[in-house]
Amino acid sequence: MGITRASLHTLGCRLNQAETSILGEGLRRKGFELVEFGQPTDVLILNTCSVTEDAERTSRYLIRKTLKHSPHAFIAVTGCYAQTGMETLTQQTGIDLIVGQQFKLDLPAYLPPPHELRKRPTAEVHHTRTISRGDFDLPYFAEPDSTRALLKIQDGCSAMCSFCIIPFARGHERSRKLDDILSEVRSLTDGGYKEIVLTGVNIGQYRQQGVDFCTMLRRLDHISDLERIRISSIEPTTVTDELLDLLASSKKFCPYLHIPLQSGDDQILQAMNRRHTIKEYSALIDRAFAKIPDLGLGTDLMVGFPGETDKAFQNTLAVATDLPFSYIHVFPYSTRPGTAAARLKPRVPSSSVKKRTDLLLKLDRAKRLAFHNKQIGKTVTVLFEAGTCSAYRFGTAPNFTRVAVTDSAELQNQIMPVTITAATDRYGFGHIASAQKINSTPALV
Repeated sequence: MGITRASLHTLGCRLNQAETSILGEGLRRKGFELVEFGQPTDVLILNTCSVTEDAERTSRYLIRKTLKHSPHAFIAVTGCYAQTGMETLTQQTGIDLIVGQQFKLDLPAYLPPPHELRKRPTAEVHHTRTISRGDFDLPYFAEPDSTRALLKIQDGCSAMCSFCIIPFARGHERSRKLDDILSEVRSLTDGGYKEIVLTGVNIGQYRQQGVDFCTMLRRLDHISDLERIRISSIEPTTVTDELLDLLASSKKFCPYLHIPLQSGDDQILQAMNRRHTIKEYSALIDRAFAKIPDLGLGTDLMVGFPGETDKAFQNTLAVATDLPFSYIHVFPYSTRPGTAAARLKPRVPSSSVKKRTDLLLKLDRAKRLAFHNKQIGKTVTVLFEAGTCSAYRFGTAPNFTRVAVTDSAELQNQIMPVTITAATDRYGFGHIASAQKINSTPALV
């Protein structure tokens, strides 16, 4: 029998993306040849999301789509939807293996040997209703498929926001063992990676044998070959002055934060069971910019939460307009069965949700353009990605500005100074400011 092909696809967050990389490494170790998703394959690993009903619908569609071009493909489903929607997935034709969160990273071990890969009349299921609370390490380290390596440090959430299914999908908060984190980072830097992105569900709650989030960051800061550390989405209640001081004091930490707001109305925040008020959130942002003036700041806003009146939405629009966001992720509310919000009334009409979403998306575009325009004339360091698109080479500045240049040289995994000369709401455009690279580490291949 020839080499057995396997493809992977991720829906949802950066944490899912990090875990998919780990699953890919497990498949390689079992002798599978990884092929691009959408190509004919013998095995599909679908890492699902259940944050919205649309994400679950997309999961079911992708399974059907794969079976059209690979009718004999062995379909394995894992991720949050496999945890919360296991009963539904067992009814879908074409799924051969369902692996809940407790066993997610062991999925490659549950695959049959290549010569036994065949469609099953019913799906094999590995699933527990509860998920272990213990600290964890990873079975092996993955080779990221991007120049910015996603590093899983934490899992689960105990906040219990009323709209959120994640505590049911991923369990209570738990943290990765510090030595395991440090070992992977050293492995990444030995492989030439320059930036790591810390991922988890509630990363500010990292606690492991007396080591808290800031202490862990200091340990990362001391790894000599690591050039950039980026913090992904973090809850406002966990952004301390100690953390802000740390970001301001070290050149390794990217001046960037993504701090979900969700609503600009205190009554809605209370109904969401969020643990901050608008006054507290605004004060946090003021302190952040006082310490880190060039901060890139993103947020999440939810539209159409049950009981959101026109006045409540106008409060959200006003707060989002006033605060110095670089961009806004806008999410229409999606009812998640089993959550507290699923029982709340009244529901916001879909027509109102669409109008409000459109208004916030318009604000998002204006915020992005204003932020990028502020970069014009500045010289920033850019970590470049592989390849080109429409004759441009793209990379990311420390404050998360996406930067495009027309340089013809191969720039993958190089950090270069770029002077920004123009901007749109999507990108900053510029040119390499010096022929001398900032460092001479070879590009990844």
